[in-house]
Amino acid sequence: MLNRLNYRVVVFIFAIIFGVLFSIPSLTQSERGKKITLGLDLQGGLHMLLGVKTDEAIKSRIKSIAGTIKYLLDDNDIVTDDLRIEGERISFKVLDEDDLPKLKELLSKELEGASVEEAGESFIITLTPEEIKRTKTLAITQAVDTIRNRLDQFGLAEPTVAKQGTDKILVEVPGIKSAEDEQRIRELIARAAHLQMMAVDEDRAARVYTMSPAEAKKYGDVILPDVKNEKRKYLLKQIPILDGSMLTDAKVGFDRNNQPVINFKLNGEGATIFGDFSGKSVGKRMAIVLDDKVYSAPVIRERIGGGSGQISGNFTINEANDVAIALRSGALLAPVFVMEKRSVGPSLGADSIKASMFALVLGFVLVVAFMVLYYGLSGVVSDVALVANLFLILAVMSLFGATLTLPGMAGIVLTVGMAVDANVIINERIRELLREGVSVAKAVEEGYKNAFTAIWDANITTLISAVVLYAYGTGPIKGFALTMSIGILASMLTAILGTHGIYQMQLPKITKEKLNLWFGIKI
Repeated sequence: MLNRLNYRVVVFIFAIIFGVLFSIPSLTQSERGKKITLGLDLQGGLHMLLGVKTDEAIKSRIKSIAGTIKYLLDDNDIVTDDLRIEGERISFKVLDEDDLPKLKELLSKELEGASVEEAGESFIITLTPEEIKRTKTLAITQAVDTIRNRLDQFGLAEPTVAKQGTDKILVEVPGIKSAEDEQRIRELIARAAHLQMMAVDEDRAARVYTMSPAEAKKYGDVILPDVKNEKRKYLLKQIPILDGSMLTDAKVGFDRNNQPVINFKLNGEGATIFGDFSGKSVGKRMAIVLDDKVYSAPVIRERIGGGSGQISGNFTINEANDVAIALRSGALLAPVFVMEKRSVGPSLGADSIKASMFALVLGFVLVVAFMVLYYGLSGVVSDVALVANLFLILAVMSLFGATLTLPGMAGIVLTVGMAVDANVIINERIRELLREGVSVAKAVEEGYKNAFTAIWDANITTLISAVVLYAYGTGPIKGFALTMSIGILASMLTAILGTHGIYQMQLPKITKEKLNLWFGIKI
């Protein structure tokens, strides 16, 4: 028998071994090895519909522009008075008329999407209607990308994060079963992660406990609480020195007392601004603010170069890790809030798995029985290829850590039918040639040759459809497209290459007298 081995059979055997080995972790649900992750509909989890406060994105954009203006003024030694943010506009007054031409040139170059109104030495800057619309749209798109990035970095497999309608976001996270995990995920999603470095108003800092927010606003200041003690207040300059948009990295580290801290790095622009400000502000305090809470406000002892800093705040390791993830993935331009939340229980997942497995097993048994009864031993060969095909699907999905959803299981059931369809076409072509009196060897070769074009065309067109579904679909649709794509490619290997090799190896045993046994026909 070894003498009759051919490369097709060898490839087929290796495919079966590969499929079985890499399917075992998923089938046994062992801790070792890569395995398939069950989707929300199969194992339960968290379903949320989020709203986005797009108006807050406008305020953030205004604050960012104000920071840019302040840096431009300081960097070019242009002296101004009363630079402040009032609602959705920025106002200031230039003290030296000779600086006006230079300032106008700077504003025209640096302020994209902003409208500048002049009244003598006074300037009022607002966003254009087009920029407001663009900022709101960007806030939703950015929120989808940021939330997806955070969940991916958190280590969750295949969460669904998609825009719903014009201003809502759908989030589905499989495998969240405890209230503690749910709370942690909700906090990670909703965390604005808005990092700012703000100067302490040293001239009025002593009055912070007797000053109202309205009075602080008159001076261009804002009052923010300490993260460790809400009763402790800081009076900070309203316009930040720089913000988290200039952040390039954030990692968890440990301080001298072995307490978790977050070490962050800034890009070139941020490092320059940070260095220039610290050089001009020796002896003064600078607050590190995250989501409107002061984490630290150290005194600047010397110019700080290198563009790196540290955030400390009595974090647990999990809290520090979540904050670092939020910072790395970027701040949300606009806050999100939960509009609808529900937990999908494991009982629904169990019912779904049971029903799907019943459909898969029933479909498989009926197909196997039909092939054996109608085609004889050639049907058995087709069934072996079908089993190999299923193992290959599971193995490839396991290697990629793919998520199996209910539509994905439907894709596998569909693949069972498609995989055996190729062998039906091949067997029918062989039977036609045998009825014409062609030799068995020639009937097998010509049968595969004649059937290949039809099988290839059908599989390629279906594969193209699956690729399009995967590229433009979301969540469960992607799962369906993925399983169908893997199934099509696997069936090309098993149903065409593998079965052909088996026939070639068994040709000496297939005589004219045994055609009924092998192909279910009498001549």
